[in-house]
Amino acid sequence: MSGQLIVVKAARDEEAGVWHVESSDVPGLNAEADTLEALIDLLPPIVQDLIDEGVLDEADGIEARNHDRRIESIAHASTRLRIRDAA
Repeated sequence: MSGQLIVVKAARDEEAGVWHVESSDVPGLNAEADTLEALIDLLPPIVQDLIDEGVLDEADGIEARNHDRRIESIAHASTRLRIRDAA
């Protein structure tokens, strides 16, 4: 993990109807929300909680002291298209 950037990959679970953290640079980061925007809003306080709990430290490239870090969210979703036979 870069010391300045935390990457979070989000995915849409169509069956559950939620966006969730599929993978991330942050060990133990789990979250889900109804919208991608809501999920993104959840990330900073959850990451801060993990830092406060000591899950992350400088060895992970994140300092617990007052430093700004960017969280970059990469999202993917899919849908289906049924191709009809030509008339």
